[in-house]
Amino acid sequence: MTEDIESRDNIENAASRKVKRSITIEFVKPENFRQVYAIGAAGGHSPYDFRIGFYNDTPKIFGDASESRVIQRRVETEVILSPVAALELSRWLTQHINEYESVFGPIARAIPRPRKEPAKPIDESTDIQGYI
Repeated sequence: MTEDIESRDNIENAASRKVKRSITIEFVKPENFRQVYAIGAAGGHSPYDFRIGFYNDTPKIFGDASESRVIQRRVETEVILSPVAALELSRWLTQHINEYESVFGPIARAIPRPRKEPAKPIDESTDIQGYI
């Protein structure tokens, strides 16, 4: 019986030592680190990962301005996340958006609408399915 009590004490002491340890995370930027500004994101998911491509748009006009318009969408970078990392990113973004809006007010969504057609209801979410 004495051995059982000593073993239990040793286990409890080892558990309490583990709790007292702290972890410090150091952020390091490699030499080839770069920042990218993006006006939007598109992507999708598979059973294995989430892919988010961040892009910028450049309008191009051919011929008369009323004839044809093309927007070149340049994907600047893509991030591939595990489902757990995507969930954590979602939670992190939600927390920081809430903090931002509590300080600066609601974020307005500026969506260009055609001038000749009546405005259509805007869906509050963006449909991003499939890969880029």
